[in-house]
Amino acid sequence: MQQLLLELAPPPAPTLANFVAGRNGAALAALREALAGRERGVFLWGAGGSGRTHLLRGFVEAAAHAAGYFSAASTDWDRAAMLQAVAVDDVERLDERGQIALFDLCNRLRAADGALVAAGNVPPAQLALRDDLRTRLGAGIVLQVHALSDAEKTEALGAHAARRGIALGEDLVRYLLTHFERDMGTQIALLDALDRYSLEHKRPITLPLLKQALGSLDERGAAR
Repeated sequence: MQQLLLELAPPPAPTLANFVAGRNGAALAALREALAGRERGVFLWGAGGSGRTHLLRGFVEAAAHAAGYFSAASTDWDRAAMLQAVAVDDVERLDERGQIALFDLCNRLRAADGALVAAGNVPPAQLALRDDLRTRLGAGIVLQVHALSDAEKTEALGAHAARRGIALGEDLVRYLLTHFERDMGTQIALLDALDRYSLEHKRPITLPLLKQALGSLDERGAAR
């Protein structure tokens, strides 16, 4: 049902500009330092859904030089070796070959004045990786990425709605946060989809309208 609703307004591509920082202002600042060439290595760690993948993808999108985002489980190391700015996600999933390749990449980027941004679920010192790679990953800025609290998500949704001239009821926000994926990209995309649905039906955005939209899309999905 959520997927059908998102077809009306796909989530926006992750950028640093549309990242809702919350308590993560330092992480955002560190990536901007790396983009400006004043920092060569940044490691972000946090639980799934904390926003670290958004930050890595936003870093690559903002890079002025050749850049690429890679998930550790499917990294094209040959391509990564040709780039000046590289983001590697989920480093805790690296196999032995991948660990060696990332260590070599760290050294190459450092020698070439490039930038590496990596991310994992724990700090470098706690990763089950080669000692030399843990040392490399921990040599730059290391920061935890904190998931937004419900209060911060509510504030962010309210601010996004206000920019679109939408008044949100507390019951609608509570329903969005408890019935759908909680990352802000999905939440904002759902709100945008609902805004489009409300304009098509010339009705204000309310919880009953959301449930009507879901019912209509559920019937469409069943008819496929």
